[in-house]
Amino acid sequence: MVWVGLAITICAIFTGFTFLQARAKPLPIYGSLPDFTLADQDNQKTTLATLRGDVCIADAIFTRCAGQCLIMSSTMKQIQGALPGSLPVKLVSFTTDAAYDTPAVLKKYGARYGAEDGRWLFLTGDKTILRHAMVDGLKLSVVDKPPGEQETPDDLFIHSTKLVLIDKEGRIRGYFDGETPDSVAQIIADAKSLARE
Repeated sequence: MVWVGLAITICAIFTGFTFLQARAKPLPIYGSLPDFTLADQDNQKTTLATLRGDVCIADAIFTRCAGQCLIMSSTMKQIQGALPGSLPVKLVSFTTDAAYDTPAVLKKYGARYGAEDGRWLFLTGDKTILRHAMVDGLKLSVVDKPPGEQETPDDLFIHSTKLVLIDKEGRIRGYFDGETPDSVAQIIADAKSLARE
């Protein structure tokens, strides 16, 4: 009986150690966010250098979106609420609709989701710079929807619903589904892990 108990204990220790080692494996690096100069919802200049030193969780949205963006922004709100304010983690939403989404419009949109000043940034500016950051940097798909394919006047873009995890050096470390709550716990855990590095 003692030997059986000892064998079970050893197996439990070995399993726990193996699990911890698997979780301790570093997150992969998928690329880097390119340098950019954009404006946030307070019309403050924001660059890649502004974000360095913080872990970021980024997405692509636009304020006139009546579908997936609402779900993604709700997910970002949930993440904001679950992450301690003391952690060096920022949320960053890039707009796909620079012509309409001025800093003032983004400020109002952010207020709907309880975006905390300095913690959740909504970025706008030159369309070319935005697309370079989102498409070339974050590897998110963003396409203008042709007028003939638009189902409503605000059905303007086809874009990715992924959330992107970026480390303190501006490197992409993970992609997560922005439309399902299942990914929230994992992105929070991974963001905390990167924040401690």
